Amino acid sequence: MARRIVIMGAAGRDFHNFNTAYRDQPDSEVVAFTATQIPKIAGRVYPAALAGPRYPRGIPIIEEGELDCLCRKERIEQVVFAYSDVPHDYVMHKASIALASGADFLMLGPDRTMIDVVVPVIAVCAVRTGCGKSQTTRWISQRLVQSGIRVVIIRHPMPYGDLEKQAVQRFATIRDLDAAECTIEEREEYRPHLEMGNVVYAGVDYGEIVAQAEKEADIILWDGGNNDFPFIRPGLLITLVDPMRPGNETTHHPGETVLRMADVVLVVKVNSARDADILSVTKNAREINPGARVVQGASRVTLDDAAAVHRKRVIVVEDGPTITHGGMPYGAGYIAATEAGAVEIVDPRSSAGKEMKEVFRQYPHIQSVLPAVGYYSSQLQALRETINAADADLVVSATTADLAGLMDLNKPIVRARYEFDEVGDPGLGDVVETFLRGCK
Repeated sequence: MARRIVIMGAAGRDFHNFNTAYRDQPDSEVVAFTATQIPKIAGRVYPAALAGPRYPRGIPIIEEGELDCLCRKERIEQVVFAYSDVPHDYVMHKASIALASGADFLMLGPDRTMIDVVVPVIAVCAVRTGCGKSQTTRWISQRLVQSGIRVVIIRHPMPYGDLEKQAVQRFATIRDLDAAECTIEEREEYRPHLEMGNVVYAGVDYGEIVAQAEKEADIILWDGGNNDFPFIRPGLLITLVDPMRPGNETTHHPGETVLRMADVVLVVKVNSARDADILSVTKNAREINPGARVVQGASRVTLDDAAAVHRKRVIVVEDGPTITHGGMPYGAGYIAATEAGAVEIVDPRSSAGKEMKEVFRQYPHIQSVLPAVGYYSSQLQALRETINAADADLVVSATTADLAGLMDLNKPIVRARYEFDEVGDPGLGDVVETFLRGCK
């Protein structure tokens, strides 16, 4: 008889693990997915069109809180943990629930889940959300394009809508984001690449995504999500460590795995972190992965109009995932507004409605900033209402999504932008050039 399996996820790696390891295996029956982290993704069904002929009714997606009952009721034999950016002890608490029900608890590794690609792959990953993967990927893509290399970005998934329609997504213009009804979280990741002229692929079925992407690329860049390891097999794996969160190199799953896998460790934000913390994360990285090359990078934060912020009362909107499950109390927007001489950073809690207050309750570490959450329409509306009700002169927006294009705001917006800068010689560019020479 087939083993009865539950896959624990958050609308990303869970689907990928199913597609690569279980979909076509007659000795395995995936009874359900469980869902967490992302609002309102439970209660859906992984569609039959994606699940395959062995699942004519699809596969239900259930709230993770029902795991214990589900395991006992459905006689589950294996529970597969398949999401990221969670503390190690959190993972073992979930393991305890599974084991107490009588089930095995396991995680699928890179060799079982990575897809081989016919063109070279550079992957950019990190030990935590918010290290700066996307700005690093953009910097690498720019260097490659300037060398005449055709680059395609494959992004870690964010399929929060109609899964069947989102099986394979190709974005080449801003209009494509509108047509796909992308959330703020998706726009934060895709839009900057599109503004640079990069093509971005994402979705659910990465076997099909790779088959299409490799037809139009000389090199594929994997732009990782959270602190997960890549879905595709890289020839060069760059892992970012963050001296703004020293010690996190070994505290979260699967970030420590990604650090141990790295060919190159990139110590980021050296322009703003304390020297002692830069030394600490560098030392930890070298001890954990002595074979990796270690280089440094800076995160350059600029305001479109710094003078407009000086001596003003501002509400700061930050990149959503960095501030929520990434665990950062504030981000680039707060730093930029403070350096520009804002007279006050207005606490958004004072103007937050019920739905936005729930975000602050769920993530109590957040300081006086507003995460750009917008996984669904009512949450986007709550974000708009919080900004408009704030007693502030203007908005400093550090989300790469276009807030003004997504909602009507009653305050002017000053964008905070952050880009990667190479530090040291040899640096990241030398690493990339060495890899390219090896690909010829």
